[in-house]
Amino acid sequence: MKTSLAVVLSLALFTACSSPKSPSESSLTEPMDTKTYEFLIGTYTDSLHHGINYLSLSPNENLLTVETIAAGIANPSYVIATKDGSKVFALEEEAGIAGGKVLSFSRNTQDQTLTLIDQKDSGGDHPCHISISPKEDFLILSNYTGGSLSLFRIDSLGMLSHVQTIQHYGKSINSDRQEKPHVHSTNFDREGKRVIAADLGTDKLYVYQFDPSSEKSPLTLEQEFPMTPGDGPRHMAFSPAGNGLFVVEELTATLDIFDYSSGQLTSKQRLSLLESGFTGSVGAAEVRVSPDGKFIYVSNRGEANTISVFGKRPSGEYVWVENVPSGGKMPRNFALTDDGKYLLSAHQASNDLVVFERNPETGKLTQTLWRASIHKPVYLHQLP
Repeated sequence: MKTSLAVVLSLALFTACSSPKSPSESSLTEPMDTKTYEFLIGTYTDSLHHGINYLSLSPNENLLTVETIAAGIANPSYVIATKDGSKVFALEEEAGIAGGKVLSFSRNTQDQTLTLIDQKDSGGDHPCHISISPKEDFLILSNYTGGSLSLFRIDSLGMLSHVQTIQHYGKSINSDRQEKPHVHSTNFDREGKRVIAADLGTDKLYVYQFDPSSEKSPLTLEQEFPMTPGDGPRHMAFSPAGNGLFVVEELTATLDIFDYSSGQLTSKQRLSLLESGFTGSVGAAEVRVSPDGKFIYVSNRGEANTISVFGKRPSGEYVWVENVPSGGKMPRNFALTDDGKYLLSAHQASNDLVVFERNPETGKLTQTLWRASIHKPVYLHQLP
């Protein structure tokens, strides 16, 4: 933890002003949209000036702004907030004797400044993902290099207390990437009764029962679900109803679709993110579901740099709709706005973020002219 974090200041403001439509089109043919979309942005850092960013998008005002609101944090690659936006949780994706760090902040909703409440060791090297329980009283860190997951209790003030760390064991067939466990994400299910962990290194999903009343061991392993060898399960998303689970496989650029019920996974579909004839390197990264559950979006890095769109048929089967260029290099993360109108794609390698309009009927994406320069953006979280 950098000592400069003791006083958190807002730093340089970057504003991009451009519009996907001409003024005449937007003012004469469409109703006025006064909604402003706000996001926290996690980044990889190379100086004390980098850190957690705040983004505001006001389509009606043709205004996209980005500012650094918490500098001096080492690689805050994942950042999320409580449902009311009053508290923020981030991590330092670092390695050390006790791993990286998990941080909690209070957020001033007027000027967007963050004030540090607490910090704890992550219990494993390079934490890369955070998940908060539905009641917002626990959070789980995924320690990628450490191959473990760590559970923390959150009190009413935002203070953190370590409860449990679970170490994974094993490996898989890719000797370069799967030489040991690499826990890449952990997600509470909709009921908050179980946690699903995706381990890229062992090619497995781990289903844990979650009992918040247990003081020492709230998480208990229920089952290990093997994936296709060499897949490298990375990130997951539940359907809006919670009865479907979508898993992106980083190493094979594949989307696996499961039915989910009370911890039980039933394989339903396996869809490639690659168009016929593609031969370049891949690195599937993020998966998101549209608010109505009818479309799935998945990003792919490497030499692809695309976002894949899949649509749901009345039968419940998903089919490929389109692959679109992500608008930059290395789309590690992207996010849909809560109303499904826009998709924001963050690019780690080209240091930028672009905005797409989304057709709610077809699911297709159209890149707008809105673009912002951001140093190595790697995660987006929408604020209320």
